[in-house]
Amino acid sequence: MINEFKNKIEKPLRQTTLCFLVKDDKILLAMKKRGFGKDRFNGVGGKPEKDESILKCAIREVEEEIGVKILKPKKVAVLDFYFPHVDLKEDWNQQVLVYIAESWDGKPIETEEMKPKWFNKTKLPFAKMWADDWIWLPHVLANKIVRAEFAFTKDQKIEDYKIKVW
Repeated sequence: MINEFKNKIEKPLRQTTLCFLVKDDKILLAMKKRGFGKDRFNGVGGKPEKDESILKCAIREVEEEIGVKILKPKKVAVLDFYFPHVDLKEDWNQQVLVYIAESWDGKPIETEEMKPKWFNKTKLPFAKMWADDWIWLPHVLANKIVRAEFAFTKDQKIEDYKIKVW
């Protein structure tokens, strides 16, 4: 399924970022308040601006969306997401570079975009997250590196996936 759909895409996947703040046995998730992913808990991230590196994008997005400046973010996953039932013009297909930040300046705050909340790493609200998160996020939280691909159904459930963990 994934390979079949990948062959239909004529350009490289749009890159985006996702960052999770982690401290001891806790992880900061944020409830998305509007737009793509609304009403779901996730990390913080977004799309790079013109000529902005993906790492600088991650740093900027965290500061804009929850008010903290992350220090020394570590790339922990590359995730390709495919939405074969969504018109290619919608540009939902994307490659997400995932970062973990264990240090930052400031205190997470709620903004118009996100409402941050701390969770125990072993008690994540998967029912209120994207359908793929339960597959890859526990590996990242166990200090593993992940490379995965996911294809979604029309109702945003997982249709197919591949994952490598090391």
